[in-house]
Amino acid sequence: MTITAAADGSALGNPGPAGWAWFVNENCWAAGGWPHATNNQGELQAVLELFRATAHLDEDLLILCDSQYVINSVTKWMPGWKRKGWRKADGKPVLNVEILQQIDEALQGRRYRFEWVKGHANHPLNEAADERARAVSTAYQNRTAIPSGPGWTGAGSTDGATGAPRTTEAPRTTEAPRVPAFTEEPAQPGLFDWAEEPATVSLTLNLDADTHTRLLSRARAERLSPEALIRSLL
Repeated sequence: MTITAAADGSALGNPGPAGWAWFVNENCWAAGGWPHATNNQGELQAVLELFRATAHLDEDLLILCDSQYVINSVTKWMPGWKRKGWRKADGKPVLNVEILQQIDEALQGRRYRFEWVKGHANHPLNEAADERARAVSTAYQNRTAIPSGPGWTGAGSTDGATGAPRTTEAPRTTEAPRVPAFTEEPAQPGLFDWAEEPATVSLTLNLDADTHTRLLSRARAERLSPEALIRSLL
């Protein structure tokens, strides 16, 4: 049997109030977050929490993820980082290393694979995870109870859990990760298809006048720079 689950993260303002979530079905999901973190940290934490929630099982695990950064970090770059003492090719420390080291430990002996799915493209499991991660981010922003979910109830469970989210005053993840100055990369297929993570990534966007105007208007409305707004959407 293969367990199929989506993992996703959210950060309002990026960095800002942040959430993570994994989702199998309406009766089997979990979410948590921090008052201040990045989208990538939410994405990584969702994967970590999914590994932890299924650690007692012997089934294969298929992780649906819309972040090329996360997939490549875990499946391509991590072995090289470990050999270099958790440093990148340019000698600088790996970003989000605390979460990555925990993922490295959690996946030992596990049978798993990742599958990239396009975000915000009506994929039902991805949309469900995204919705729950964003709900946690919003709860932190509004200082309301955290919708943490029923947790692991079994991939085929239809009883013993109502699917209604539990709410708690404290987050499931109590220690917020350190937020680097910039960690967010756009999740576009092929953009991170490198054997090893490069030192920097530069992107150029060609926008027509109408799109540029709408981008500026939305950025002003959300009190963000255009660059920060774009990062928050990736």
